[in-house]
Amino acid sequence: MNNLFQATDLIHSYSRAQAIADGELIDVTDTAREAGFTVPVAMSRAAWADCVEWNDGIEARKAVTQDESGRLWDVLWMAFVVCRAKGNDRRRIFELYRVPREGRGNRPCRVALAATIGPGDDLAPVITIMQPTED
Repeated sequence: MNNLFQATDLIHSYSRAQAIADGELIDVTDTAREAGFTVPVAMSRAAWADCVEWNDGIEARKAVTQDESGRLWDVLWMAFVVCRAKGNDRRRIFELYRVPREGRGNRPCRVALAATIGPGDDLAPVITIMQPTED
């Protein structure tokens, strides 16, 4: 049987390691292991910016005491819960509440994120947490 494509047909590839080095993915594996994950976990830049990123300027404007480690824990715990649910879907949508970074309001808003499991650079399983519109 002839393959439609050969390895020499590859024009360009972008590895997970390159995406982490470029800052397009944020490696959160250490904290994810504390939450119960047994495979490497990364978050997309967009998901990180929306649900985790926090600094003193935002805290002063919002008048809410939060930090990135607590916000990251919330994301990872909710992702862990949805990933443990029965089923064999490679992509799981989950929701959580977070205080938005933009604007002056400090009420938590519900947002959706997606957790996807698939092969990493060495074909071992990895999880990526992203916005539902990302792939």
